[in-house]
Amino acid sequence: MFAGGVDCFSLIMVKHSNPSRVYSIDVNPAAAHSMRENTRLNEAYGVVVPILGDPKKIVEQRLHGIADRVLMPLPEKAFEYLPCALLALKKTGGLVHYYDFKHAKKDASPVEKVRTKLTKRLEGWGVAFDFSFGRVARPTGPNWYQVVLDISVKH
Repeated sequence: MFAGGVDCFSLIMVKHSNPSRVYSIDVNPAAAHSMRENTRLNEAYGVVVPILGDPKKIVEQRLHGIADRVLMPLPEKAFEYLPCALLALKKTGGLVHYYDFKHAKKDASPVEKVRTKLTKRLEGWGVAFDFSFGRVARPTGPNWYQVVLDISVKH
């Protein structure tokens, strides 16, 4: 998982889904400190592994091929980091929770626009996938939306 910050996503996963391990990566030292502190306060050490660093480097060096799910809650960087998310997934595939910002006029679907963008990229890489979920998470401004998609990847 690439979600870092104060580590709320990791802790919610631990509370509701009983994962064996959640790797929470953030490049910001203050965020990594908050992750460690919140992991301690919520008694989640051993399950949540807070990591300071660039997810691209961390996944390439030591976390490739291990994830069932990858959460990408930073919309402004998700498209750039998509290859890294795919690398993190197990060889059998997995699920990528992908967030993006998209502009769409009233007669256009921001979800479909993001699906189209991702389909072009993933098909270009020869990735077998389908979208198992998609919706507007929230509007962020006039005709701007935060979109969330779940991408089921089959290696």
